[in-house]
Parts: sequence; structure tokens; C-alpha cells
Amino acid sequence: MNMNHNDVPTAVFSQPPVGTVGLTEEQAAARFGKIDVYTTRFRPMKATLSGRNERIFMKLVVDSATDRVLGCHMVGPDAPEIIQGLAIAIKCGATKRQFDATVGIHPSAAEEFVTMRDKRPAPVAQSAAAQ
Repeated sequence: MNMNHNDVPTAVFSQPPVGTVGLTEEQAAARFGKIDVYTTRFRPMKATLSGRNERIFMKLVVDSATDRVLGCHMVGPDAPEIIQGLAIAIKCGATKRQFDATVGIHPSAAEEFVTMRDKRPAPVAQSAAAQ
């Protein structure tokens, strides 16, 4: 079998760690046009209980036309582990609706990927001539 290099998950084992799989907002907008972007920032429960000031940022990039999740991005504790699991969903062509229909494990940071409901403005694709 030939290796498919699309949607390879990537991690930076920094403090905090970073995990990403799929397209960025800019890549998705250039390729698909209209996209939806869902983000969340929060303090995980384990940080709240311990008094630490850790924060987490998560993002989903979704094709507006098909509802397919094009990218998952995370900065925060356990990001590489969480993104590795989401890479399977991205490879399988999961939709935002399927993410929404998934019951999250509570309380976990990972559950935020299946509870994001608020869209934020997404970048508008630029034509090659405009760049």
C-alpha cells in the first residue's frame, strides 16, 4: 500500500504541547471557499482543581458545503494524544454533525471537540490574482 501524506497528524512536544491534523483555515478557504470555524478557549478542570493557570485552545475547520471536518487543531495539555485520535476521524471524512452526535467523556478536555457549537468568522478565500 502507498503512503497517503494528506492529513498526517503533527505534534510539537513543547510546553504547552501543540497538535494538529488536516487543513488550516487559510488552506481550507483557498481550497473549498466557504468554511466554518469553531473555536474554544478554556481552563481544564484538572487545572481549575489544582489551582494552575493552564489554558487550552481548540479549533475545528469545517467545509460549509459538505459539513466535512477539514482540520482539528489544539494547544494545551494532552494535545498530541487527542489529535492522534481525531486524525482517524479526519482520514475517514467525518462531518461536524458526526462530531456533534458523539458523546464526550466528561470531564475531559477532549470532549470539547464534540461540544463546539459557536462559529466564528472564517477567512475569505483570495484569488491568486488578489495575492
